[in-house]
Amino acid sequence: MSNPNPEMNALGVMALELAGGEQPRAAALSSVQAGELATLVGRDLAKLVPQASSLDLVLAAAHFDPAEVLRPGWPVHRRLEELQMRAPGRNQGPRQLAFGADASGDVPLPLQADATLAGGGLRVLPFVLAGGDAALLRETRDALEEVLLANGMAQPDTALLAQDAFGARIEHARYFTVNDLAAMMAMQYDNQGLAALWPLLETAMFDPAGEQWLEIAPEPLLRYAGGEARMALFDPAGWCAHYGHENGDCDRLQRIYEQFLMRQRQMAAVLEAHGIDVLYVHVEAGQDAKALLVR
Repeated sequence: MSNPNPEMNALGVMALELAGGEQPRAAALSSVQAGELATLVGRDLAKLVPQASSLDLVLAAAHFDPAEVLRPGWPVHRRLEELQMRAPGRNQGPRQLAFGADASGDVPLPLQADATLAGGGLRVLPFVLAGGDAALLRETRDALEEVLLANGMAQPDTALLAQDAFGARIEHARYFTVNDLAAMMAMQYDNQGLAALWPLLETAMFDPAGEQWLEIAPEPLLRYAGGEARMALFDPAGWCAHYGHENGDCDRLQRIYEQFLMRQRQMAAVLEAHGIDVLYVHVEAGQDAKALLVR
């Protein structure tokens, strides 16, 4: 089987904003419900971007945390592309393909969400538009980028079907491209005081072979490269030396050092939620922390 071209297809999500801390009772829809939802999603997208009706719609009828979608290599969307390539009926006109729970009600491994990331107020259903020629796909991607963020609300019957099928009240249901979703998450992290980490996440998603540093005091020292994040792990003396504190102040700054360690753990958790491995590099006083992270 030839590999799907990750640069050609249009990648998006149906985003479900849940009401009042509710969580969906169903992790994924039955095959019948999945097909019904795909029909309505396909109709909605075609109304917003007519070019979409000429392409295969491949929908995951299972919900994920946004961080599971915003990962290097777009792994959830890649799974959908693989399923699209294997599905019967290629070259027989546009198809609507939906994948949910199997006949026994179990969620297949490619569609299993990370249970440790459950509980958020926003869940997303990934979709791919695929199957056309390069010009049509490029035109569709451009149109989606132009239209969805401002006007991408799902139709009421689509939102109601998702609400009933997943078993959770939904405040809003709308469509985003993965770029839209990334921009929204960047704003959310900014509001949570994590703006300094976003350039690393953005590099990992959009240029996974690239390199990006976080070296803004008093934040942890981080380097993303080669698909992983290397984080400097300072002992108290090394922390004092790297961040320019006077040696005599180190004991007085113990609480600030502990807060620094908490900040490291917070950033590591965010990186790992986005599928980025974190490697801790121990740094002692007198060592060049940046040089150690490059090794």
